[in-house]
Amino acid sequence: MTAFVLVPGAHTGGWVWEEVAARLRESGAGAYPVTLTGMGGPGDPAGPGTDLETHIGDLVRLIDGLDAPRVVLVGHCYGIHPALGAAGRRPERIARIVHLDTGVPRDGDPALALVPDGTVRERLPRAAGRGGGHGDGLLPPPSPDGWRRWGSTAGVPGEALERLARLAAPQPADTLTRPLRLTEAVSKMPATGVLCTANGPGIAAVEAMVGLGDPRFRALADPRVDFFELATGHWPMLSAPGELAGVLLRAAAGEGRRIPPPADERPAHLRPFVLDVPEARRERRGRVDLHLPGADEPRPAVVFVHGGPVPPDARPTPRDWPAFTGYARYAASLGAVGATVDHRLHGIADYGRAAEDVREAVRLVRADPRVDGDRIGLWFFSGGGLLSAGWLAAPPPWLRCVAATYPLLAPPPGWPVDASRFHPATALRTTGRLPVVLTRVELELPELATPMREFLAVAEHSEAAVEVIDVPGGHHGFETVDHTEPARRAVDRAMRSVLGHLRN
Repeated sequence: MTAFVLVPGAHTGGWVWEEVAARLRESGAGAYPVTLTGMGGPGDPAGPGTDLETHIGDLVRLIDGLDAPRVVLVGHCYGIHPALGAAGRRPERIARIVHLDTGVPRDGDPALALVPDGTVRERLPRAAGRGGGHGDGLLPPPSPDGWRRWGSTAGVPGEALERLARLAAPQPADTLTRPLRLTEAVSKMPATGVLCTANGPGIAAVEAMVGLGDPRFRALADPRVDFFELATGHWPMLSAPGELAGVLLRAAAGEGRRIPPPADERPAHLRPFVLDVPEARRERRGRVDLHLPGADEPRPAVVFVHGGPVPPDARPTPRDWPAFTGYARYAASLGAVGATVDHRLHGIADYGRAAEDVREAVRLVRADPRVDGDRIGLWFFSGGGLLSAGWLAAPPPWLRCVAATYPLLAPPPGWPVDASRFHPATALRTTGRLPVVLTRVELELPELATPMREFLAVAEHSEAAVEVIDVPGGHHGFETVDHTEPARRAVDRAMRSVLGHLRN
């Protein structure tokens, strides 16, 4: 018999799993919802010193007491941290680890990175270990109307959401700030990712990340790793308990979709640019590279802003990726300065820092004597699309055009991103008549296509000057993936449109 150990996320206890556990037991499996130390509500307060190690110990003791040959550990959100820690202590007992709408922590990572609220993330280190910040070292649960900031509540019935708020317990700060220590045995265990697509990326996005060659995602193409999708929000045990129980049973049976390693040894982002463009004189200044046209007088400039997140140790860095050097050289060949920038969007919590890097890059470009500082265009790509919001909300007079290619135009639910600063679909309402050139691909990732439709609806309602360029048959990152005539035409049309606005 398979025994499912169901580990809840922050602020919740075993009660959150009740319906899922009942469905699993009906199928003949064992189900053991866990209430970790201090998470049982007012009658079970966290004592001094309750931390991640305490919760790992809770799970180890439970596993030791189970009379079952196969133990499947299911970790939701924060729960994946103690689940992985316990798996490393009892690797011989664990048949599979299920990551339920949560990430893949690495050795040394604290669960703090999972907390979407930036203010909370800043306060937590001060609260941890000494009872500071909140007076008792506890992180209060979200307010009844604040759960959406921690993850999409799509599909959760009203009474279940009310119960979630009523039974939620304060989270010991040290459980979120203590680093997770992983053993090598954990990396060799079968694993399943259950992706809740109303809360974030689906399998197609994971495949795209693997295709980028990012070493952090290489393990996701391991044959021992598989995936499922659930079309619901961050709390599937409340919104879709039957579907979730079915997925867990299938995961335990070794089913699920596997991601193949990239067919091309070169990562997609390092393949050649779709256009054969001439070399241009190139100068490096700090985080910025200038690709210069052969002209004496000051020329308009386009600053190309890459997406991400991109790990800090990625080499080459984005300003040397063929797509961005290709765009910048093409701009130079047509008489403008093409500028590429390495900003520090290394994780989804880094948008504030990346935004400042982009602003500094723009200041540097405008100050260059070879640039006409009153004729600047900004061009955003993929996850960098969120960085366009501030420029769209209040365009300076020298900003003549904003372009966006397969952009993310709204932060996914649960991301630790300040939606008041990084929500282009909202910012567009005050853009006025600033030209916006939007390139979209036919085969876009669903999680990017939905906010793009919202963006275009706002554009129509506010009569914003948005030009849409479609790429038939195009994929995300088409400039180095799809060497087709429609792809070439799209790049050429977008570039000429942007430069036309800079010269008007």
